Amino acid sequence: MKSYLDQLPKPFFVLAPMDDVTDTVFRQIVAETAPPDLYFTEFVNVDGLQSPGRVHLLKKLQFTDKEHSIIAQVWGVKPENYYKTANELVDMGFDGVDINMGCPVKTVVKNGACAALINNQTLAGEIIQATKEGLAGKIPLSVKTRIGYSGYDKSWLEFMISQKLSMLSIHLRTAKELSKAAAHWELMGGIKALRDKLSPETLLVGNGDVANRTEAAALAETYGIDGVMIGRGIFHDPFAFAGKSSWADYTRQQKMELYAQHIQLFAETWQHQEHPIHTLNKFCKIYINGFDGAKEMREELMQATTIEQLLSLLE
Repeated sequence: MKSYLDQLPKPFFVLAPMDDVTDTVFRQIVAETAPPDLYFTEFVNVDGLQSPGRVHLLKKLQFTDKEHSIIAQVWGVKPENYYKTANELVDMGFDGVDINMGCPVKTVVKNGACAALINNQTLAGEIIQATKEGLAGKIPLSVKTRIGYSGYDKSWLEFMISQKLSMLSIHLRTAKELSKAAAHWELMGGIKALRDKLSPETLLVGNGDVANRTEAAALAETYGIDGVMIGRGIFHDPFAFAGKSSWADYTRQQKMELYAQHIQLFAETWQHQEHPIHTLNKFCKIYINGFDGAKEMREELMQATTIEQLLSLLE
């Protein structure tokens, strides 16, 4: 099976999936500033996709030709819906599918999904098998998970590696730790040893507290892993995937212009108000930062109620 996996450099660098953040608009901005080797979508609920609420979720699966290679990340609890969705994602043109088995949000876990699957290997295995059958070998399957639920869980990691996935991404925290504790990178050596023993062909990716490509490359070399994800680091530097970031040299005007570009692309992409304008507020701090008067400008921008107001303020 020829796939995006054959084109990846070693090590490779991945834009982590972040709900309500890594939509097609933001991915296109990152693609223009400093592109990663792999993009993930926001995570999309397979049970919702196979229900009357489907129309409201399809926006999360929108992408352009600029965003390859792109992986659709999905979550849910019903294996039959994973099967149906996997089949559809192949036809949509995605390069791969990833199952979210790590999100620790309480409402999600309460329903038995994502990080809750760490404590339910039977269902996790059924979900993986159903997704594989839905993909029918046409595109690769991967999983993103954590090192355990309330503590380091070697049996869970052995189970996941034994699934013979194309790629396994490990967020080096437990579900209980959320993002509050430091990522346990010191465990990666042992995890890699498990991978090498049980499924050496599975690509291993590390995630957690990585600010930029330089840090990512150093971690990949230290632990001998195939790739590294950058998540929240992108909020501090849109050039996080560059070999050498130029963000620190950006002037106030250049930062404002890049935010204006994001806003204009947002307006063009979501012409039918699929996303409310206040969605842009979480991106404001990325661009409007690091210069005199930035705090006051952010406060003013976040009060805007139309695209025209936002662009006028930036002019």
